[in-house]
Amino acid sequence: MVQIQLDNKNLYTAWQKFVTEGRVDSDQVREVIMKSWYYCVNAGVDPYQKKVKELSEGQELQARLAENEELIKLSLPVMENLYQFVAGSGFTVTLADEEGVILNMIGDEDVTTSIARGNFVVGANWSETSAGTNSIGVALRFNKPIQIFSYEHFCICSHQSTCSAAPIHDTTGRIIGVLDMTGYYERVHSHTLGMVVAAVYGIEKQLESQEAWSRCRLEERYKHAVMESIADGILATDENGIITHINSSAARILQSEPEKILTKDILEFLGPFTFGRTRSEAVKNFTDHEVDIIIGDKKKKGIVSTRPIEGLSGGRRGTVVLINEIHRTRKLVQRMAGAEAKLTFADILGQSESFLATVRLAKTAASGYSNILLLGDSGTGKDVFAQAIHNASNCSNGPFVAINCGAIPRDLISSELFGYTEGAFTGAKRGGNPGKFELADGGTIFLDEIGEMPLELQTILLRVLEQKSVVRIGGQEVIPVNVRVIAATNRNLAKEVEVGNFRRDLFFRLNVISILLLSLREHREDVRVLGIHFIKKMNALLGKEVSHVAESVWGYLQGYDWPGNVRELYNVLERAMNVAQGHELTVDTLPAEIIKTCSRRVSQRSFDEMEKELISTLLEECQGNMSLVATKLGIARSTLYRKLQKYDLNHPVRQDKV
Repeated sequence: MVQIQLDNKNLYTAWQKFVTEGRVDSDQVREVIMKSWYYCVNAGVDPYQKKVKELSEGQELQARLAENEELIKLSLPVMENLYQFVAGSGFTVTLADEEGVILNMIGDEDVTTSIARGNFVVGANWSETSAGTNSIGVALRFNKPIQIFSYEHFCICSHQSTCSAAPIHDTTGRIIGVLDMTGYYERVHSHTLGMVVAAVYGIEKQLESQEAWSRCRLEERYKHAVMESIADGILATDENGIITHINSSAARILQSEPEKILTKDILEFLGPFTFGRTRSEAVKNFTDHEVDIIIGDKKKKGIVSTRPIEGLSGGRRGTVVLINEIHRTRKLVQRMAGAEAKLTFADILGQSESFLATVRLAKTAASGYSNILLLGDSGTGKDVFAQAIHNASNCSNGPFVAINCGAIPRDLISSELFGYTEGAFTGAKRGGNPGKFELADGGTIFLDEIGEMPLELQTILLRVLEQKSVVRIGGQEVIPVNVRVIAATNRNLAKEVEVGNFRRDLFFRLNVISILLLSLREHREDVRVLGIHFIKKMNALLGKEVSHVAESVWGYLQGYDWPGNVRELYNVLERAMNVAQGHELTVDTLPAEIIKTCSRRVSQRSFDEMEKELISTLLEECQGNMSLVATKLGIARSTLYRKLQKYDLNHPVRQDKV
């Protein structure tokens, strides 16, 4: 802020000398004024202009006013208060934007009318390049408060005025406008600029307050959005356990409206051990603790985690409570543990009628609710059929939990299936642990290798199937479970029943719908279909580009008995693709055992059978080139044609592509 004591006559002489000669002595005018005058000359401003020519009107002005609406709204009370101090003294209080365009004006009518002749009106541009040296323009360019007196103005339209202005900054320090007081030059006073600076300080403080409130409102919206975006139920309580905040997920779990839950004691909804034994005792920290969720006179199981809120006024502590229904938690655990079926009937390949009949039976069984028993040798795809049946069933949206009864130690299988309570045995997990039947609630449990289940556990399993409920080891609470059972075995369960290794009543309970899966040797015609599918799959997995399979390879593969079934076929092809050098699988990529086994079988066949197979193989390998086939056989072409007719081989030779 600069205090000025100026001789108006000398100022006029200096101004006239500058506009006519383009120079001025440094002791005649202030340095900031000299800089502004030179700036105006370089900008081409006419010092003799009687009014400002740049004027926003109509839609252009309305758009500018709308853009600065918040600044105008915040500044208006300050401007009105400032004007109360100078009312009737010949001054106006003016607000301009960051470009110097006037946005609002309050003042004595005679003054506003007088200065309007120079276009000192709303919409006029009073930057230096438009209006010459004036307090609005200079304050903007130099970013500091300034008072300009009479002939210090560059243009004659302002010579009768004195103006005091200060830039307005937002919370980041950016100039967003200017506050100005303009009046007759005879009434100049250095205190006027001080009043303007004080008023701008007030506006900037209002901006800071508004920014703070905006941040608070934004944080409140963020908090609300975060709470609502979380699928977990969230509650917050004060130090007395009174609910102060709740999200919609928690309200849904508690089956009530949020406003009916707020201000209630949390112990009305959760078990008492969630908090301290006394109301004054500090809240305990729990993580994934099983509790009763109380809804009226009913209860359901839930999982709760709690954390204290520190730093409240008076040293008080509130609590944040995360709550979930136990079935949702189990579903999450199942998904994280891979307890889901990924395969469908579309993944089961085969074209033979006997195999397709098995698939049709499985699809029919999937649509019901009865227990299913899958029978068949190892490697026939019992786990694949189990997943496909689940995904085609009415409980496909529920979990699919698989357990291999033969792979778990006898002393652990009971706790795996039925769960246990805390302290049920040495090493039992704190809080207990649900069993596979609980985890499969609402879905399917796949009991693979059911024939390996110990006899003493078969009794418990039978009770679970009959009562549709489980009791954890070491516990007394009866937990209802709605589970569909698919069992599988490679044993002859009927024979196991006869010798006393398997309970007869459990066998009949499981064997509601039995599905016998064919061994691969019983549908050899599907070897080619399966093989082509596996090769395509392994091309991507192994980074290979196998595109052809020699016909002789298919001959060996279809002639083999496959004691390991489909699983063995997959392994053999994986081995072949790993040792293959090019884009074709040839006989030398097959394991020696398969070649020897098939060769022994060939040696037992008739000469005609072997000759027919040899000619068929050569036709395939030579792509129908009869001369080349005859040469390799060491016979004439005419002889070859007679043999083709004899063995009914007059058909197009096919080259399979993968």
